[in-house]
Amino acid sequence: MPEIWAGLDIGKKHHHAVVIDADGKRLLSRRVLNDETELLQLIADVLEISGDVLWAVDINTGIAALATGLLLNHGQPVAYLTGRTIHQASTTYRGEGKTDARDAFIIADQARIRRDVSMLRPGDDIALDLRLLTARRLDVVHDRTRQINRLRAQLLKFFPALERALDLTKKGPVVLLTAYQAPAAIRRMGVRRLETWLRNRKVSGAGALAARAVEAAQAQMTALRGEELGAELVGRLARSVAAHNDEVTELDARIEARFRQHRDAEIILTLPGMGPTTGAEFIAATGGDLTAFTTPDRLAGFAGLAPVPWDSGKVSGNLRRPRRYHRGLQRALYLSTQVSVFFCPVSKAYYDRKRKEGKGHKQAVIALARRRVNVLWAMIRDQTPFQAAPALARAA
Repeated sequence: MPEIWAGLDIGKKHHHAVVIDADGKRLLSRRVLNDETELLQLIADVLEISGDVLWAVDINTGIAALATGLLLNHGQPVAYLTGRTIHQASTTYRGEGKTDARDAFIIADQARIRRDVSMLRPGDDIALDLRLLTARRLDVVHDRTRQINRLRAQLLKFFPALERALDLTKKGPVVLLTAYQAPAAIRRMGVRRLETWLRNRKVSGAGALAARAVEAAQAQMTALRGEELGAELVGRLARSVAAHNDEVTELDARIEARFRQHRDAEIILTLPGMGPTTGAEFIAATGGDLTAFTTPDRLAGFAGLAPVPWDSGKVSGNLRRPRRYHRGLQRALYLSTQVSVFFCPVSKAYYDRKRKEGKGHKQAVIALARRRVNVLWAMIRDQTPFQAAPALARAA
């Protein structure tokens, strides 16, 4: 058990540190700049009080990166308590005021009295790189979706027939809209010339796409007011979507290359439904080392796949979805499970059984994902690739 506890209330420009002893007495309270020099001085001052210290933070990414990185690099144990935990605990302390010093004290005191805190781990370099790359990819995908929605809305204002005819989630229609947006311009090109133009830009299905575009243009002979400016804006949005597509392609290549350097990559990829992207998200979320979870049950709980009891008095047997879990890990496991239903006979049989039991699609996928956590855990623990059940394999 540590001799002292140091709570850090993380901020953008400044952090507030409070150090307490076993009796909860404040030994130090200081506001420090989010700067390497001041943080190193804080660490040195705290270690002068006692070398046996447990640090605690309520944020473990983003603005806390420098502080937690310095602590871990200096071999200091760092506990993480979620913001929700600290907020709920604050109601049990005297007073209704809120200050950085009070929050830092609550963080330190909760680290002192709780026995279920999670400890931060440095993680390996590959897991850190994958965390950055997958986070960036998700941001770009979200930005692309927003741009596609804006593109649809803008196109509907002057050329609704073309908006109905095109699937803007695919490359070809986006390439078409970078140069041709108005009905008159598409009619002037004609099917053959437009098809040639698309083929020169390596668009698959150029003939069918050109035919749909010209058909839509012939269905609208009226030029609406604002069409010229609207076409310009559509072209600008289409080029933005194309740039996002290019960046996603580049990120996918980098993610796969870095993911395959991980020691467990080839084993993870043998699990049906797991690809380089979902595998990379799994490594990024778990830090690349499952020993911190001790059991597959804890890993499933961390991913939000294990229901929690919701009983009171005579009401028992109720289960509900947990509120605290890693969204990224759940996303990777859920998406890979959905894919496995189409390609893996074992997964398909389990999914069908759950549907026959009366469960909905989402419930059945979550139940299957929970089962696959056990399988993936055993694969990584034993360094053994996935193998289908013998009976089902013979039946297939």
